[in-house]
Amino acid sequence: MIECEGLVKIYKTDEIEVVALQGLNIHVKPGEMMAIIGNSGSGKSTLLNILGGLDRPSAGQVRVGEWNLLKITDEQLVEYKRKTVGFIWQNNARNLLPYLTALENVEMPMMLSGKYDRTYAKQLLEWVGLKDRMYNKLQQLSGGEQQRVAIAISLANRPQLLLADEPTGSVDTQTSDMIMDIFRRMNQELGVTIVIVTHDLSLAGKVDRVVAIRDGLTSTEFIKRNPNLDLLSLDGHRKIGDAHEEYVVVDRVGRLQIPKDYLQALSIDSKASMEFDGEKIIIKSPTLLEGNKDENN
Repeated sequence: MIECEGLVKIYKTDEIEVVALQGLNIHVKPGEMMAIIGNSGSGKSTLLNILGGLDRPSAGQVRVGEWNLLKITDEQLVEYKRKTVGFIWQNNARNLLPYLTALENVEMPMMLSGKYDRTYAKQLLEWVGLKDRMYNKLQQLSGGEQQRVAIAISLANRPQLLLADEPTGSVDTQTSDMIMDIFRRMNQELGVTIVIVTHDLSLAGKVDRVVAIRDGLTSTEFIKRNPNLDLLSLDGHRKIGDAHEEYVVVDRVGRLQIPKDYLQALSIDSKASMEFDGEKIIIKSPTLLEGNKDENN
């Protein structure tokens, strides 16, 4: 569903140039429900904006379904955003029109695309638990209810891909769990591919795969473990919750990003000693190696 290879995004002004994505690689399968995590400034929101057609990539390859987002025209981009992708913001104001009812908000994108379907709009609001609130104006709804209206809106035009930027960042834990349950149901029953950007590791633990982005590159992945594996064999790996195991991502030319806490634990800065014993690669601090050289001298 999503293929990014060497994806680059550069923001330029007269005085400064910022590289937000510097050769990012990521693949997402059709029907997958996954999360992207990363610190502020890591590039995760930039990636989401590119996938949502809200920003243009600078270089590399990025495809969503049949669309090549590097070469897409402005006219095609409008069609892409109406038919292929749905977007949910953390800030409800970007999704909702306050002077309309919940039902009218869901119907609005249908009318803009020429595919008005009141029955389906009502069905979406029932799916998100708002059957009895669909005729209420937005000011009569709680923040969690408004976010559920936003989810229904994002699905109004039956997109293949749903993008959610911190979708539970402004709601309580109970509502957050409800929203994640809705995502899972939509993923399973409608087959929509869902990509969630979040900094909340507990939220990330509720999806099948998590990709961590650091400094504009994919660094590690957390993949849901096979429950039949021996848990003792997984000791030493960091996990999101108890169901995921962490893997370092290796790109096509063999580069990898080792998690910073691992490097700090070994006092590794710019260089590391590496050995291959026939079965595994061992990465160590170069301090001992440099000390031996000094003794030999």
